[in-house]
Amino acid sequence: MPTDPRDFLTAAVTAAGVTATNNVHVQDHSHQAVPSDVALRVKSLESLLIEKGLVDPAALDAIVDLMEHKVGPRNGARVVARAWVDPAYKERLLKSGTASVAELGYSGWQAEDLQVLENTPKVHNLIVCTLCSCYPWAVLGLPPVWYKSAPYRSRAVIDPRGVLRELGTELPEDVEVRVWDSTAEQRYMVLPERPAGTEALSEEALAALVTRDAMIGVAKVMSPQT
Repeated sequence: MPTDPRDFLTAAVTAAGVTATNNVHVQDHSHQAVPSDVALRVKSLESLLIEKGLVDPAALDAIVDLMEHKVGPRNGARVVARAWVDPAYKERLLKSGTASVAELGYSGWQAEDLQVLENTPKVHNLIVCTLCSCYPWAVLGLPPVWYKSAPYRSRAVIDPRGVLRELGTELPEDVEVRVWDSTAEQRYMVLPERPAGTEALSEEALAALVTRDAMIGVAKVMSPQT
């Protein structure tokens, strides 16, 4: 069974079926289904620069990787860690995600209308964008390739438990899975459960445990001993 997001892209789409415990939250808002003129121009310029040997594609890939896996998600990880150690901040975060992440200096970059969803022992939230790749860049960095893929976008709604299982997250049957469909007007971020055995860790140490995938909802945060 594939346990890596990239392996997931090659998995065959399973038969459609929605269990009674899967709730899909879809809002009737417009998505950016096609790239904007600016995005198309940037892509054309990038291709031209690479063709003329003025830009190293490996260097561009390194920059994208930095934003996708390190700098961007670290912002969200700090938000999660603060919520874990500060109950008052957590309450504000769940009430108004946009204003609360701005308290830590994170705003704009697709986080203007951010809702934060709390995972609990009985509820697990999963984020998807069924029509494109709406994503809160300010706190999660660039969206991963698999998040934008057709298999993830369709199967996250049709068979969320199967998707989670293939990505290495097995949930008990009594845990409700809620799927949230991001739009151009509304972005989501998951507040993962704090792992057991981390009571003595500092806020900085807790932030180091939080991954991008946990804030999308396809993984859980593991304790340092795991």
